[in-house]
Amino acid sequence: MQDISARELKGHNILAVERFQDSTRHMIEFVVRKSKNPYGSPGDEMRLFLDDAGYQSALESQERREIKIKRYALIIEGHILMQNKKHKKPM
Repeated sequence: MQDISARELKGHNILAVERFQDSTRHMIEFVVRKSKNPYGSPGDEMRLFLDDAGYQSALESQERREIKIKRYALIIEGHILMQNKKHKKPM
């Protein structure tokens, strides 16, 4: 299995307009685990740029085991600041 970063992901492109919106603070790359969720079908690998409310919703989906977040980055003025794996939530 290839690293999730080496493949084309569904969802937002790395240069998506959502990345540069003032409210965007988070980027997640994740795998969809269960059907009947707003993100996609089981096995889909996705990238989303999210505001705080969207990120909280994604964390709740992960707690329900609907998705599995593989990578997280903090977004500041469109810049992607990758976080280490031990860092669960932004400051």
